[in-house]
Amino acid sequence: MGAQRGRDLLLKIADDMDSFVTIAGLRTQRIAFNTNPVDITHAESVGRWRELLAGAGPRRASIAGTGVFKDGPSDALVRQVFFDGLIRAWQVIVPDFGIVQGPFQISSLDWRGEHGAEVTFEIALESAGALTFTPV
Repeated sequence: MGAQRGRDLLLKIADDMDSFVTIAGLRTQRIAFNTNPVDITHAESVGRWRELLAGAGPRRASIAGTGVFKDGPSDALVRQVFFDGLIRAWQVIVPDFGIVQGPFQISSLDWRGEHGAEVTFEIALESAGALTFTPV
C-alpha cells in the first residue's frame, strides 16, 4: 500500500435503515487491532522463555476520531446511539486496503470548543463482536 491521503479513511455508522452514514468532518482517525495472548509457559519451557497459545486470546479493535459534525442528522445519530448505549454496525474504509465492518459501541464522546474556533468532537469505539475484512 502506497502513501494515502488521511482524509480518504472513512468512518461510517449504520442508521435505522441499515444504510451506512459517513460520520461528518473527521479530521483525524485511527483504527487499532489488538489481542490478549494466552500464556502457557510451564516449568519445562525451554530456557524459561514465555510460550503463547496461538489463536487463543480474545481479539478486539478500537477506533478513534476527531473532527467536526457537518450536519444535524449525523450528530443526532451518533449522540442517540451513545446515550442509548447501543451497539451498531460500523465500517472503516481504508483506501487501497479494504473495509473493516462489524459491531462497535461508543466508549467515549467528547465535545470541545475554543474561543474563535468551531466546536469539535472526539469519538472512541470498541468492538463488540466479530469483525469482517473485505480487501479492495
